[in-house]
Amino acid sequence: MTFCIIHSGIKYRLNDKLKLNLNECYQCGKCTAGCPLSEDMDIPPNQIIRMMQYGNPQNDDKIIKSYSIWLCLSCQTCFARCPQEIDLPAVMDYLREKSIKEKKVNPRAKKILAFHKNFLKSVKQNGRLHEAGFIIGYKLDTMAFFQDVMLVPSLISKGKLHFLPRKLKSQNQIKKIFKSLNHPK
Repeated sequence: MTFCIIHSGIKYRLNDKLKLNLNECYQCGKCTAGCPLSEDMDIPPNQIIRMMQYGNPQNDDKIIKSYSIWLCLSCQTCFARCPQEIDLPAVMDYLREKSIKEKKVNPRAKKILAFHKNFLKSVKQNGRLHEAGFIIGYKLDTMAFFQDVMLVPSLISKGKLHFLPRKLKSQNQIKKIFKSLNHPK
């Protein structure tokens, strides 16, 4: 008699995509201890790894619906401290992508997602960040119209805020990069 084990959890898809083995994590907690935002997270970084290690579909759903994956700054502190060299920021990127694809983004992450989308949209359109266009898009998505409005005159006077985008000469290369990543329009 032969047995076939089906590996369908996030852990196995993640292991295949990123070529890392989450089972190597022995829960030392250095990632969580060094994370500047761990206190604000609903699930600490080491617990996200632990939940994925179990391979439970209910845990997978909790993880991709968590606020923690959106709070991660990708500052690499956890990766630098990890004795097993588990690339937790890459794991968080993967989980955010999955959360968006499955339409399970945590409601508290609305502003973070708006920032992310508008930033990438600006870079895709202009080849670099166009601050005014980015801010307008972000403000429209978050309905935070008057927050920080008093900073605008100072930014303009210091030449930090330009109304017209400055485009790169190599903008076609930027479009190729986004196309190769299958980034949505």
